[in-house]
Amino acid sequence: MAHGPAKGIGRWLFTTNHKDIGTLYLWFSFAMFLLGGFFAMVIRAELFEPGMQIVNPEFFNQMTTMHGLVMVFGAIMPAFVGLANWMIPMMIGAPDMALPRMNNLSFWILPFAFAILAATLFMEGGAPNFGWTFYAPLSTTYAPDTVNYFIFGVHIMGISSIMGSINIIATVLNMRAPGMTFMKMPLFVWTWLITAFLLIAVMPVLAGAVTMMLMDINFGTSFFNAAGGGDPVLFQHIFWFFGHPEVYIIILPAFGVISQIIPTFSRKPLFGYSSMVYATSSIAFLSFIVWAHHMFTVGMPIGGQLYFMYATMLIAVPTAAKVFNWISTMFRGSITYETPMLFSIAFVILFTIGGFTGLMLSIAPSDVQYHDSYFVVAHFHYVMVAGAVFSGTAAVYYWLPKWCGKMYDETMGKVHFWVSFIGFNITFFPQHFLGLAGMPRRYADYALQFSDWNMISSVGAFIYGASQLLFLFNVIRTIKAGKPVDDPKVWEGAEGLEWEVPTPAPYHTFSTPPDVK
Repeated sequence: MAHGPAKGIGRWLFTTNHKDIGTLYLWFSFAMFLLGGFFAMVIRAELFEPGMQIVNPEFFNQMTTMHGLVMVFGAIMPAFVGLANWMIPMMIGAPDMALPRMNNLSFWILPFAFAILAATLFMEGGAPNFGWTFYAPLSTTYAPDTVNYFIFGVHIMGISSIMGSINIIATVLNMRAPGMTFMKMPLFVWTWLITAFLLIAVMPVLAGAVTMMLMDINFGTSFFNAAGGGDPVLFQHIFWFFGHPEVYIIILPAFGVISQIIPTFSRKPLFGYSSMVYATSSIAFLSFIVWAHHMFTVGMPIGGQLYFMYATMLIAVPTAAKVFNWISTMFRGSITYETPMLFSIAFVILFTIGGFTGLMLSIAPSDVQYHDSYFVVAHFHYVMVAGAVFSGTAAVYYWLPKWCGKMYDETMGKVHFWVSFIGFNITFFPQHFLGLAGMPRRYADYALQFSDWNMISSVGAFIYGASQLLFLFNVIRTIKAGKPVDDPKVWEGAEGLEWEVPTPAPYHTFSTPPDVK
């Protein structure tokens, strides 16, 4: 007996359609983004003025831990996996992903991983309170009992990432349209192919780190316990051997998104396509050999400090090449400033600022001063938020008309951009000054001299947070009641843009694909 397509919730539970799974990933990641943002609001509300106002220091530490874990593993990574699921098959001319059932499974285990993590907030002993980097022995000897739930959640999340990566690699290697060689693939596909290899390489390292934690806590081993012959610094080496490539896992797909959007709104092909591919590959390789620049203060020998300092400076070279290529693409182009382009230009400017502060942190003697200060917080938020979140937002605005056949409200999109841009900079730029003045991160209270910049930073955070609700409203309004993209009124004032009605074409129809012979 033949069955029709699943309806209602069954459609979403059992779907093997790459578009449905991409949609699930994107909505899940946005929900996690709002949850992680709520944790950040608690942090900034407490830091609005000196003294303890709203929460106790223990709960403050739980908020900083949960904010980092939910944003990195629950919001940013699944968002880019969602974009990969939606766009890669269409960009390479494939009917679907190579392993559709595994695709379904890789998504549906994620909500359980983060439900387990979030549930620790309501358990006796409270949520993990040791920071998102969960350094031992703080996370092993002094951790709350709920650390076991945290470890289980991290394992599940890692399994999901590995399955998603295998799927992307299998799809790109085996399912490209005839004639589409590697050097004709869109940049977004390239960046994700490289990212998928990075994920498969480093996720087992994270799994190893949390498994060793599990053994230390429950089975009497001493991997990280100095009293039993272990080494707490070993944990940092293992964690950052995962953690530094992880930073590039987050940012490489963002580079791919920006490399699709800037050529479209500049009306020019991407400048230096092949150099972009080689730069991306170089960044991926170098990301494995710079991990200990997070550890300049652990008592590393001078030779080690010099090596990691120079290797870290070296990774700035291919990144700078990419920025040069984006600017060259825009140079003398017929640019129009639609919402995706605004977010992309902001990405290039703000990510470059984050890159410069990263270069400052790479200098070992300077890093001793900056280490664990708010300067580091400012640096990585300029990379994570202005990098990953701005590019993800740009991608949604760019591809949403293709996904649902309806056009978002351009004016509302631009308002969202400007409120986000201003709120973001008011939040994080002052944190550079706080860090240079000596304010340590992860402290619930602070000295009086830091109060002005903290107040400004907290105001900016609430502005930025509020702007995301406008984004949510615009997306839902577009899906429910947006004008169809084949309505000529949609394109008034957008002359010269060769946008097309969404079709099941192999390529993104908004950008200029390479010729397929």
